[in-house]
Amino acid sequence: MKHQDVNQRTIQAGVIAAGILLVALALVAGVFTPAIQANGPTHFQIIDRDSVAYGRTYSEWSAAWEQWADSIPSANHPLLDNGPINVGQTGSVWFLGGKFCAIGATCVTNGVTRYGDVPANTALYVAVFNSEVSTLEVPSLTQINDLRNYNTGIMDSASVEFDVDGARIPNLKDKFRVQSPAFSFTLPGDNFLTAIGEGPFAAGTYFPAADDGVYVMIAPLSPGLHSLHLHGEIPGFTLDVTYHLHVSH
Repeated sequence: MKHQDVNQRTIQAGVIAAGILLVALALVAGVFTPAIQANGPTHFQIIDRDSVAYGRTYSEWSAAWEQWADSIPSANHPLLDNGPINVGQTGSVWFLGGKFCAIGATCVTNGVTRYGDVPANTALYVAVFNSEVSTLEVPSLTQINDLRNYNTGIMDSASVEFDVDGARIPNLKDKFRVQSPAFSFTLPGDNFLTAIGEGPFAAGTYFPAADDGVYVMIAPLSPGLHSLHLHGEIPGFTLDVTYHLHVSH
């Protein structure tokens, strides 16, 4: 069960900027564009949840996000703070998330700060707060609807916030909550599920899993410094992560 590590896993993410690369307009439709004042005019673009962006729907990107997170060895995992944010990243969309934490351990998931470089013309798909579960992790959930209901119970109780360059994105759960399709995932031998105490699980490909969460796709940011801040809470758990990013020219 991967969710904002209330019980098992944790995920999310959160930049200072000026300008926006218009190349993304040719790739997506339905763009919500807030403009704010933060050390001068700041502009960025959030791709609408109901768009097809970079060849996938939000639901499909959410499954891909989970597959990315599952595939990385724990010794170099960026969501365990064991590796840089570019680990496992390919193509025109990069994934960002929160903090995985060992079950029952004292783990800092509140006030986490990360730094990293992002290539120019790269969109960011950010898991602000999410819940994932699979039949591997909970064998008693034998139907896909069982997985969905498990996730829904967690996400219905969640409160979430997300800022880009100091600008709060409004109505997150209404506008950016999405359920993934059922998907398969591949674990390495040194997988983070075992590292946080859910296993031991052997390397292999497993099916099915499902995800329910608040995700935000940010169109490529302008060159320079940006910050993302995400915050999520469910009863008994708080996640707070800030990313300071440098986007290349």
